[in-house]
Amino acid sequence: MGRYVARRLLQMIPVFIGTTLLIFLMVYALPGDPVRALFGDKGADPATVANIRHDLGLDQPILVQYWHYLTGLLQGDFGTQIASRRPVTDVLADAFPVTIRLAALAFLIELVFGIGLGVMAGMRAGRLVDSAVLIFTLLMISVPVFVLGFIFKTVFAFQLGWTAPNVSDDVRWGELVMPAVVLAGLSLAYVARLTRTSIAENLRADYMRTAVAKGLPRRRVIGVHLMRNSMIPVVTFLGTDIGALMGGAIITEGLFNIHGVGGTIFESIQRREGTTLVGLVTVLVLVYLATSLIVDLLYAVLDPRIRYA
Repeated sequence: MGRYVARRLLQMIPVFIGTTLLIFLMVYALPGDPVRALFGDKGADPATVANIRHDLGLDQPILVQYWHYLTGLLQGDFGTQIASRRPVTDVLADAFPVTIRLAALAFLIELVFGIGLGVMAGMRAGRLVDSAVLIFTLLMISVPVFVLGFIFKTVFAFQLGWTAPNVSDDVRWGELVMPAVVLAGLSLAYVARLTRTSIAENLRADYMRTAVAKGLPRRRVIGVHLMRNSMIPVVTFLGTDIGALMGGAIITEGLFNIHGVGGTIFESIQRREGTTLVGLVTVLVLVYLATSLIVDLLYAVLDPRIRYA
């Protein structure tokens, strides 16, 4: 198991360097000058602009900038935000806790309701409950996130008055429930369908008939034999979806006026804040890599043959 973990950690290094380099090149290839944008329509003295660019290292070749960025990352330095001159780590510290709370709540909803609906449908494949779950999940997959958000705000905030239409600056847990449901909607539908299909297939497997023929209690047959083998594709999806939830929060945070990673990324793109944008995306890449590693470890636990593949 130790060699398997070490091999996976070594594989993450070139992935991280390649991904961050690609993001770095893409962000700095965007048109416009973030330093000139600081002065708006009034313009600025070319010498002043040149001094700011020199202070921020923007006058150096792109690969040199990337090298300085990587070496800074090793020391925990994500650079400086151009507009406010604040360290990007401070911006990250303000934005990420909010998005982590939203993504965690969305993940919990996705986990409980997605797997719950999938198990119900899979155990009753071909019956009325199965059809109802399939129709519901198809509806969730078909409706875009921003449309679902507007529907929820209109019905639950403006028509019924059960909740505020926007999240306050305090970002209380209760206020995040509606945005979290909207954020989790699409993934919940995929989890339910994956679970349903996996359980329906494994119910017909030989090992299940063997377990029943041996006279094992139904709770053990389902809880140990069926669920353990059926969860492998679901765990894979859930692991990779954690990063997707944090990245996908851009639309949801905009709809509900939440000041997290999504809102900061949107503002950074508008102002061409390359350093801030690369810092935010770099952390998202790290989240993806970490969750991918956890998924691989869970894979190896669920199916030991994978360790030797």
